[in-house]
Amino acid sequence: MAYPSVERIELPVLQELVATGGVEDVRFLYDRLVAYFPQLGDEDVRALSNGYRRQWRRLVQRAGLSLAVRREIERVRGRWTVTAQGRRRVSEEDLDFSLSDESYREVAGSGSLTHVEVQRMLLEIGRVLGHHAEMEYDYYDVVWRAGENSPRLSHVFEVQRRGSIDGALAKLKRAYDAQRTKPFLVVASERDTNRAERQLSLARTGPFHEIGKVTTILSFEQLRRLHRSLTSVEDILAQIFER
Repeated sequence: MAYPSVERIELPVLQELVATGGVEDVRFLYDRLVAYFPQLGDEDVRALSNGYRRQWRRLVQRAGLSLAVRREIERVRGRWTVTAQGRRRVSEEDLDFSLSDESYREVAGSGSLTHVEVQRMLLEIGRVLGHHAEMEYDYYDVVWRAGENSPRLSHVFEVQRRGSIDGALAKLKRAYDAQRTKPFLVVASERDTNRAERQLSLARTGPFHEIGKVTTILSFEQLRRLHRSLTSVEDILAQIFER
């Protein structure tokens, strides 16, 4: 597997900083930048000893150094801040891609998605995959069923853009306990992912440890990529699974 070049990592770094309000800890960037490079697998980025492979950390750090030399970011004790010059580069790149490749712009700024937009993507993904999907069903954000008249909820999704993670996990646990429904938590930020993972992994003491092994956590960006991929081949899938 070939890692991306330093030059190719620079713009995603700037885009992520802009999308997260202008400043971020580089530890969170290591994970989120992977979404920009589909060729990277988990084994290419993560390491058992320190969390990330040396090659990946080195590439991201070199990209940060290059950006700092050009004064597009500032780096202080692991916190990277985008400068006005860096923001200007992002704006110029966005303009270029809006004229030539509209899909590329969707990679950045996943945090700008609204709660309802995420729900609608889940509805469309469910429909493409052959499920009956509904929003705001029995207090759940989105549910999938095998058919409109099916009594069992096969999948339940809670979308967490802001607010209480515990509240979302409580709903998912209720659905799992009732029908062994597959629970999904869709979160906007890396921090929410970390909070949810901690709650789900509290060994035999936390209220949600029972669904830790069956709950899938998805980021807004992962969902966006899945939605884009599936809807782009919707017609082909319909032909393949036509009965």
